[in-house]
Amino acid sequence: MTPEQIVHKMMEKDAYSRWLGIQVLKIKEGYCELQMKVQADQMNGFQIAHGGITYALSDSALAFASNGYGKHCVSIETSIAHMRPVQLGDLLTATCTEINRSRTLGLYEVKVNNQEGKLVSFFTGQVKLLDKEWE
Repeated sequence: MTPEQIVHKMMEKDAYSRWLGIQVLKIKEGYCELQMKVQADQMNGFQIAHGGITYALSDSALAFASNGYGKHCVSIETSIAHMRPVQLGDLLTATCTEINRSRTLGLYEVKVNNQEGKLVSFFTGQVKLLDKEWE
């Protein structure tokens, strides 16, 4: 399967990514660009986007980039740093880049920028490569 076919199959069952309104801009093995617009029901009590929004966007980018090779991958460790607040209506772009991939593990970073190109979060994630192929 191609990375595009894999992501399409993943998105069919990924209700949360669909709820976020995630759009896939670019996908290839070990790389992914996603975009979403921040909605009113994603705001917290401070009237900024809940931190889980950029985390979830980053997590989806990690999943799509790492699974693009055709092998099932699952995250085993992730971390995020929130650099600046995300506002209602912000257009977020997540760019996931593979740092290293071995036979059993992969390491990735995800930068999320707003519509002004300002970094709003920085995410790292490690995945375990499973023995199952995408079909």
